[in-house]
Amino acid sequence: MSEHNVQQHQHDHTCDHTHGGTTDCGIPSYNVRNLLVRDDILAKTNELAEAIFRSEEVQQYRRAEQQINKNERIQALITQIKKKQKEVVAFETTFKNADMVKKIEGEMNTLQDELDNIPIVTEFQQSQSDINYLLQMVVSVIRDTVSEKINVENGAEKDPENCSD
Repeated sequence: MSEHNVQQHQHDHTCDHTHGGTTDCGIPSYNVRNLLVRDDILAKTNELAEAIFRSEEVQQYRRAEQQINKNERIQALITQIKKKQKEVVAFETTFKNADMVKKIEGEMNTLQDELDNIPIVTEFQQSQSDINYLLQMVVSVIRDTVSEKINVENGAEKDPENCSD
C-alpha cells in the first residue's frame, strides 16, 4: 500500500481509504493496530474472561483437574496409554506389523475404558464440554449481536459497485 493508502479494486476505480474517517465510497478506514488493541474492547474482554474464569463450570473443571493430577492410578493409566500410542506408531511405521498394532490398540482401548470409568475423569470430561459450550455460546452471542446491529444500522446491503469489496 502506498503512503496515502490508495487501493485499486477489481471494479477498476480507485478509492482513497484514509485512516480515521470515511472514504469517498462510504467505507470507514481504521488503523489495524488500533482495532487490535482498542482499550475499551480489551477492558470488556478482560472483564468477560474474568467472569468466565469465576464461573461454576471453570471452577468445577479446576477442581477435577487437581484431583486427576493428584491421583496416582489415573496418572499411571495416562502414562501407559501414551506409551501404547508410541508403540502403535512404531509398529505401524517402523516395523510394519499390523498384528502388533491391533494387539496394542486393544490394550490401549482397555486402558482407556478403565480411565473413562473413573468418576472424576467423567466429571473432568463433562466440565471440559461445559466450558467449550459456554465459550461457543459467548462467541455466538457476540457474533449474532454485532451482525444484527450492523444489519439494522445499515438497513440494506451495500451496492457492490460502490466500493464495498
